[in-house]
Amino acid sequence: MKKIELDARDLEHPVPLQLALNHLQQMRESEFLYMVHRKNPIPLLEVAKVKNYSYLSKEIDGVWHILISKNRDINLEELLDV
Repeated sequence: MKKIELDARDLEHPVPLQLALNHLQQMRESEFLYMVHRKNPIPLLEVAKVKNYSYLSKEIDGVWHILISKNRDINLEELLDV
């Protein structure tokens, strides 16, 4: 799996959501989005849910790690960088 990295911690609303949505539109089955953010991006997770993507959102030491993939068979926990 190829990782598409997006560090949104210093970006202002709505830029993180816009960038993430752009990545999701272009993403292939063999790729996944790995976003780090200062908060849990609920609107992005709702889009992933509606599109039936696999997703994981986990807070670690005050930083949110968000992983999204079109591939529903992928274990995103294994791809979590902590």
